[in-house]
Amino acid sequence: MIAFVARVVLRLLFRVQVRGALGRHERLLIVANHQSFLDGALLGAFLPVKPVWLLHSTIARHWYVKLLMKPFPYAVVDAANPLAMKSVLRLIESGRPVMIFPEGRITVTGSLMKMYDGPAFVAARTGAAVVPVRIEGAVHTYFSRMGRDFPRKLFPRITLTVGEASRITMPEAPTARERRRLASEQMRRILERSAFEARPRTTLFEALISAIELHGRRRKMLEDVRFEPQTYGKILKASLALGRLASKFTAEGERAGVLLPNVSATVALLFGLIAMRRVPAILNFSSGLDAMRNACRMAELKVVFTSRAFLERARLGETARRLEGVRLVYLEDLRPLFNLRDKLWLMAFALRFPRRAMRRARPEDPAAVLFTSGSEGKPKGVVLSHGAILANVAQLKAVVDLTARDKMLNVLPLFHAFGLTVGVFLPLLGGSPLFLYLSPLHYRTVPEMAFDRDCTVMFATSTFLAHYAKFAHPYDFRRIRIVGSGAERLGEDVRQTYFEKFGVRITEGYGATECAPVISMNTYMAHKSGSVGQVLPGIETRLEPVAGIEDGGLLHVRGPNVMLGYLRAEDPGRIEPPSSVFGPGWYNTGDVVSFDERGFLTIRGRAKRFAKVAGEMVSLEVAESIAAAVSPRAQHAALTVEEPGRGDLIVLVSEDSGLRREQLLQAARARGLPELAAARRVVHLAKLPLLGNGKKDYVTLSRMIREQAPPGAAAR
Repeated sequence: MIAFVARVVLRLLFRVQVRGALGRHERLLIVANHQSFLDGALLGAFLPVKPVWLLHSTIARHWYVKLLMKPFPYAVVDAANPLAMKSVLRLIESGRPVMIFPEGRITVTGSLMKMYDGPAFVAARTGAAVVPVRIEGAVHTYFSRMGRDFPRKLFPRITLTVGEASRITMPEAPTARERRRLASEQMRRILERSAFEARPRTTLFEALISAIELHGRRRKMLEDVRFEPQTYGKILKASLALGRLASKFTAEGERAGVLLPNVSATVALLFGLIAMRRVPAILNFSSGLDAMRNACRMAELKVVFTSRAFLERARLGETARRLEGVRLVYLEDLRPLFNLRDKLWLMAFALRFPRRAMRRARPEDPAAVLFTSGSEGKPKGVVLSHGAILANVAQLKAVVDLTARDKMLNVLPLFHAFGLTVGVFLPLLGGSPLFLYLSPLHYRTVPEMAFDRDCTVMFATSTFLAHYAKFAHPYDFRRIRIVGSGAERLGEDVRQTYFEKFGVRITEGYGATECAPVISMNTYMAHKSGSVGQVLPGIETRLEPVAGIEDGGLLHVRGPNVMLGYLRAEDPGRIEPPSSVFGPGWYNTGDVVSFDERGFLTIRGRAKRFAKVAGEMVSLEVAESIAAAVSPRAQHAALTVEEPGRGDLIVLVSEDSGLRREQLLQAARARGLPELAAARRVVHLAKLPLLGNGKKDYVTLSRMIREQAPPGAAAR
């Protein structure tokens, strides 16, 4: 009767929805995230079983908790005390279902907090089925422990998602303490997966509207170099207006080119195109005329939205005018086209009913087209769906505690998948304010912006981070708590510099444009230096054997964040779905990787960036790391050239004019690496060519090497 009354009241007040089914299990351990003081009542009212509740001793001492739990069987334990968990073990072995919050306390970040070892170890010892229940929405009630800057409401909608049962295997380790810790990691992964799987299936613009409804239209969310903060309401208004105007030049489902910098208007245009069911194809303005022409051709672009002011400042006016077969539409010319009818539509209808004003799309529909960097070959168009981008956002939110208190600094261009998904969609759809800066190449200004705008989160490539460290004052990153690195291998000297100079640990990740883009990431919860972290929840991985490499293989991935397919210049407009040797839906990353026993991923190198020297497979990444050990402050790039009768020859292009092969050989011996990994030839170049995302331009470097000594280069 108590449970029935509780169900009625909670459904009436919080519109509680329950998804999934619990199923029957001989031994059952139910685990859930802990968002508020309502969690116990929610689970007690809506779970179809009557478990024994395990309450942490710090929670159970409150009088109101004792009152709420009086109708339910419960036991008070200290999850951090292994001896106290023995009683739990006996309960499960007796066949009684048991319910526990592995975190041991209510979240103060809105995300998962650390897991105690006891519950996971009990699950491993008993072989119990572990069923995760994801609670969503309770964190926004006044019964949570979130601060005033977190959005809270009287009666928010609450959802309980029951996940699939899984079992925790007893880990192999020399001590009981290590076995408990490894079992706890398995429990953490189960709860992270349940957080990801509970995500709403929606589209990007609907997700923006949901964020606005939650946080309010007055919340300041977006700022650029004009230092005019944009609220959620202004973003919505600008997006709907630009989407309406863009509709005058494009048709539903059409791909529309975007040639704009990191400014608020670009974000509004992207959301506007998406709202009106157009597919923005974001052009890489740093790639040159030929690459942009190729992008327009493969995506079958008829219209490119740009800005006269931007083209003039970036000196791209002539390049844009030479794009063939496209019409340039300048943002400066759009305002006069917004007539009275458009204004009435916006003010009287669209802003009041944005869900009805948008054009309906499905999660599996194309949402954006990005173009690969072409660092090692011809660029391709990558078509990402709404579902793929939002899946990657949900995967990141499941492992990273990005909150409404954070403020992100995004310097990566929006034509870069990392800059778009992580730098725009992740903060704006999650309620974290965002500061957009024009270019990552302004090495003196970027640290100053981090200091001046009180940013707490920043993502960049290793190359850019190294330059920022050179010019930054130690106090510039005083508020920064998360520095993420991706797109290229993180230099050990960069990692050490940020730790010693700024007191920040860089969390390195790994991804690909084709995966929207993040595949794995180090976090505060699970970090291993030298690796690129553990694979995000919801992503399957398989390794294809590579001849000559015993402890690794070619990485293939499959998951909801993988692209719809490629656009290629040979067959413009047609989307080629991903497929690999493992079948349709699998994406071949082209990277040779290895996994350790805890699931941490280490990149061995690109499959194309291995050389066969004297019959041995040698990674060019290792050749570069040897050079970095000798000369850590300079940039180095290793390439191969074929010598008649000798096979592959490793050539190192270095910015260090004093670097010699003898030094590389000594460094290889000191690190226990084979001498074959040391470059056979060293070429000096004053400045290595870089792509717009900070990656080394290996295509240009290879051409320069083939042409022998480039201008200003010297062989050593």
